[in-house]
This record gives sequence, structure tokens and C-alpha cells, in this order.
Amino acid sequence: MTTQSVYPLALEAEVIEALRTVYDPEIPVNIYELGLIYEVDVDDLGVVDITMTLTSPACPVAGSLPGDVEAKVRQVPGVSDVEVHLTWEPPWSMDMMSEEAKLELGFW
Repeated sequence: MTTQSVYPLALEAEVIEALRTVYDPEIPVNIYELGLIYEVDVDDLGVVDITMTLTSPACPVAGSLPGDVEAKVRQVPGVSDVEVHLTWEPPWSMDMMSEEAKLELGFW
């Protein structure tokens, strides 16, 4: 088996672009701009490790959204594996949203 080295920073940018295409069905803003993605790590072999949260532990998409994230990131060329970790610490708040998300939702 041969392994191909990737450029982690370039691949990370592509992964983030893919994350910007994933939406919580209840909110018209992508999960990256919502601040649900806490960390994206990419190693030299294209293994992606994502730490994310949801808007609340009772979120109706808690069972499906992490799998949707994994499936979307697996489609990015150069990604060899994906691990998605769900965390509740720190708890998500509206302060974590980007300015773009706040504008879209009318919070400015």
C-alpha cells in the first residue's frame, strides 16, 4: 500500500469549503458560519479530524448531522479518512456565529 502526502493547509481549506455546504435544516445558515465546527485538523496523509457541536443537546438532527458532515468531507479529493467528534463543551451560543451568519439571521 502506498500513501500519498497531502498539503494539510490546502486540504483544510477545501474541507472548510465543503463544511460550508452543510446546513442545519432548521436554520438557513451553514454549520461553519453558525459556529458549530470547533476544530478541523488535517494530517499529512489526508486524515481529517473534526470536532463539532450542535445548537442544543435536544437538536432534532443530533443523530444525522455528524454523519452528514462525515459524508460531505469524504467527498473532498485528498481526504483519506474522516473522524467526527460531537462535543457539548463549550456549549454553543449565538456568540459563536460569524458576522455573516448574524446578518443572515437578522441579529445585527
